[in-house]
Amino acid sequence: MRFVIDILKRGYMAMLKISAVKVETGHLSHTSIYGAIQNGLFIRPVSIGPRSVAWPENEVKAICDARIAGATEEQIRQLVNRLHAKRAELLKTIEGGLYD
Repeated sequence: MRFVIDILKRGYMAMLKISAVKVETGHLSHTSIYGAIQNGLFIRPVSIGPRSVAWPENEVKAICDARIAGATEEQIRQLVNRLHAKRAELLKTIEGGLYD
């Protein structure tokens, strides 16, 4: 139960479906989003069901903010890597909390 409380303390985290991601990022198609993922310029989606994925809103916003600030493609790739690493850390925290 502690891990649930820890996650809730971090604040509400919305998940965006692909249509909302396109609006937020300016991508015009699913293909352009998945192309950016392949090139390391956008975060991978998260499975939210057997046939459904979404993107954490805070991660989408971080990438948009970096682009607005003028980040280079290499800086965006580094940001994407950091965001994926944070996901892995969160999973470890949750898994650790499952056995407390």
